Amino acid sequence: MTHLQKLLIATHNPAKKQELGSGFAPLKQEKMQLLFVDDLNIKKDPEETGKTFLENAKLKAHYFAHLSNLPTVADDGGIEIDALGGEPGVHSKRWLGREATDAELIAHTVKNMEQVDPAKRTAQFTVCLFYYNPLTHYEIWVTESLKGHITLTPSGLAQKGFPYRALFIVHPYGKYYDELSAAEHHKSNHRLKAVQKIIPLIKSDLIQ
Repeated sequence: MTHLQKLLIATHNPAKKQELGSGFAPLKQEKMQLLFVDDLNIKKDPEETGKTFLENAKLKAHYFAHLSNLPTVADDGGIEIDALGGEPGVHSKRWLGREATDAELIAHTVKNMEQVDPAKRTAQFTVCLFYYNPLTHYEIWVTESLKGHITLTPSGLAQKGFPYRALFIVHPYGKYYDELSAAEHHKSNHRLKAVQKIIPLIKSDLIQ
């Protein structure tokens, strides 16, 4: 590789920026520059019309790749609650509309789960990462999930931008997601697992 390669991470979400930035950091050792859409002063987001995490991740990756003309990785994910038929799923961030606060989403989840038998409050976090290079037209995607169950008492430790983690007990630790140690988080986090799976695929496209 004779020049500094750039990779665009397509998110405005501060919490995701921190998590994805940390996950993709090893690419810096390959002389890659990690950029976020805010670095390029891109303010718009595409309308997320997909019915699946894969459809939305692909939509976002293509949208930002064509705006920037850069290799782009985008993600889409959310929580799927079995007793609610997989809801909120792709609507996790828009369950109550885009302007809903984390606290409102937490309260809405509790309200929906109050009448559900505790044994049936199983759920999973799922994420899809989609990579698209507008120069080579190479694209690839990976998915990962983290299983657990919903509790009705919030942890009180919610990280801004990740409301559902405050109600999610992680299997097999039996802890709130927000209570995981750094090592447990690194081992369990579905988004980081997806990043680890897709990094070699991105390298195969960008590193000659």
